[in-house]
Amino acid sequence: MASAALEILGLILCVFGTLLEMVACGLPTWKVTAFIEANIVVAQTIWDGLWMSCAVQSTGQMQCKIHDSMLALSHDLQAARALTVISSVMCVIGLMVVIAGAQCTNCMKTESVKARVVNVGGVIYIISAIFVLVPLCWMANNIISDFYNPQVPTAKKREIGAALYIGWAATALLLLGGSMLCCSCPSSGSSGYSVKYAPTTRATSNGNQDKRNYV
Repeated sequence: MASAALEILGLILCVFGTLLEMVACGLPTWKVTAFIEANIVVAQTIWDGLWMSCAVQSTGQMQCKIHDSMLALSHDLQAARALTVISSVMCVIGLMVVIAGAQCTNCMKTESVKARVVNVGGVIYIISAIFVLVPLCWMANNIISDFYNPQVPTAKKREIGAALYIGWAATALLLLGGSMLCCSCPSSGSSGYSVKYAPTTRATSNGNQDKRNYV
């Protein structure tokens, strides 16, 4: 019972982590304009994402433009695109694997095999969390380095956007949920030894044993 509850809790955390990861992947707020001048009132705010760049005017209007060429992007954005997409696909595969081996489903009969399948699903979630963590930390490191680099013009300096924080939260949920799934074990009610009982004998009307019991 405890193992099944642990599986359900781990799966819920992984599903929420997958949703947050996909949201972070689609948001254009990986990099945002840094306000480091004395006057913080500017005409527009620039958002840079994996798939598009947006300019938010001071009047509230927003214009977005999809990146035309992937080769024209910086190396960190190219790596972030590839790794986040791979991580999202792995999360979907991990979900199917865990559901197939969960104790609350009947896709497999043997409890030990089901536990191993769930463990494999947990490993897939942990690997997907690492895949999305690499571009997040790489992007954050580049943003911080450019921010404190005096050779970078002020107009090109950026700050960490909300998408990175959402991605870090997704990574934490995937790591925690995947670790819980890796701790899954067969239910204690199933044992490898089967007990066989001898059939009961029936007595005839004259008190003798039924001869069919000896056949």
